[in-house]
Amino acid sequence: MITQFFGIKTIGACILQLALVISLAPLLQGLIKTLKARFQRRIGPPIWQPYTDLAKYWNKLPVASDQASWIFILTPFVVFGAMLFLAVLVPVLGISPLAGWDDLIVMLGVMALARVMSVLAGLDTSSAFGGMGSSREMLVSVLVEPGLLVTLTASAIRAGSTSLSAMSYSALRSQGTFLPASLLTGLAYVFILLAETGRLPVDNPDTHLELTMIHEGMLLEYSGRPLALMHWANWIKQFLLIALFINLFLPWGTTLNTDAFAWVSNSLALTGKFIFAAIGVSVIEMLEPKMRLFLLPRLLMTALLVAVLGMIIPNLFR
Repeated sequence: MITQFFGIKTIGACILQLALVISLAPLLQGLIKTLKARFQRRIGPPIWQPYTDLAKYWNKLPVASDQASWIFILTPFVVFGAMLFLAVLVPVLGISPLAGWDDLIVMLGVMALARVMSVLAGLDTSSAFGGMGSSREMLVSVLVEPGLLVTLTASAIRAGSTSLSAMSYSALRSQGTFLPASLLTGLAYVFILLAETGRLPVDNPDTHLELTMIHEGMLLEYSGRPLALMHWANWIKQFLLIALFINLFLPWGTTLNTDAFAWVSNSLALTGKFIFAAIGVSVIEMLEPKMRLFLLPRLLMTALLVAVLGMIIPNLFR
């Protein structure tokens, strides 16, 4: 039934991209942490440390609070499953395997589902730290989700479609031109990406200090395999958001050809762009300290306004 509905080639492309994303997402996380340590003149963890962490968590039995309900138990599977679905929906190599189904509203809805389940799981165990992390997560999401919607809508307007593949193809086709609107929306997307993935200056993923943690506060009650799934899901989301940024705002060096040489050159260009993005995130985390919680709305509102400017500027000069 599935084969008749999608086709053999589509299913094969989905499996290939899914395997690529779930295997390389921890590597990107390890690269960012290693580069950050090197920039701070520290040895830091090895680049394969996230794989070691996943193996360690996977070999431990989970321990749950006696206050936890089915929401706490189900959340890691829902969140990880949502990220697996996005792994075949979001274009990584330029075009999504589910081209035509990859609507940006669908992507935002799946991300919202994962966020809501994580927030409910943080509240479910009656932990003070979990509730604090959940409330802070909702505060950030109120400004992050509209900013991400406006940023992607600006790209959708230029492409004439809300399909992520069409937006990526439009950016690739116009890669020889310099658009101020793309510069503004790309800048806004960077701030939104840092907030969505829980990185500095919005959140500090390397600490469990109760005064600063947001995303980590919702994971304090998890252990064992559920904790591995939650961390893995967050790394997959980080990988996909960076891949979307590369396809929409850094299309240079990629060709529209489909021969073997073009496939190899596009893969090398994509690898270089991921390394460039990892260096950028590491530099930002090295230079920017953790921002006070009450200053986060100012930062995220600025990103939202910049995204709005990027969306309306092309209409002003028609």
